[in-house]
Amino acid sequence: MATDFWTSTHYKQLLDQEEVDVVHSLDKERGITLEDFKLIKLHMTNYIARLAQNVKVRQRVVATAVTYMRRAYTRRSMTEYDPRLVAPTCLYLASKAEESTVQARLLVFYIKKLHSDEKYRYEIKEILEMEMKILEALNYYLVVFHPYRGLSQGLINDSYRMDLILIYPPHLIALACIYVVCMLKDKDNTAWFEQLRVDMNSVRIQS
Repeated sequence: MATDFWTSTHYKQLLDQEEVDVVHSLDKERGITLEDFKLIKLHMTNYIARLAQNVKVRQRVVATAVTYMRRAYTRRSMTEYDPRLVAPTCLYLASKAEESTVQARLLVFYIKKLHSDEKYRYEIKEILEMEMKILEALNYYLVVFHPYRGLSQGLINDSYRMDLILIYPPHLIALACIYVVCMLKDKDNTAWFEQLRVDMNSVRIQS
């Protein structure tokens, strides 16, 4: 795994907000709007978290899975890649990438336990097939840096409900969380932020 974010494939794949907020042409044909697109990704983020809670994996695996899911949809359509299959597949792939492997059969067991709707009830074979498609969509780049180190997980976990991890480096996401806490606590840390020499516009936009 890369030890330096600035030379990593994660850094090289950062996008502008305008590049993330794009609905694939196939999805547009089905009437999916940008607002729908964002809501579906949020719903799938919650789905990944629920599955992860049942199979008992670390939060880092959840964060990596959500990043894979969101990154895949900057390159593939929801029409071709059903979110209800992509979500558990990304969790399965992330568990391997983060060395906390979850068996596909265990995922399938909990999918069926959590959802009576047949549209969710995919089998092991379909997860394994989708895994290869997700790998291809990700260009086989699986390294993801997260802004967890040394910072409370609450706000950071909330950041994965949006596409911030695709747009901003982890350190800016962490700083945005600190900035939010300062505002909530009515603390003026302007001087401290100025010493960091970071782009405060990027920090405020996330907040």
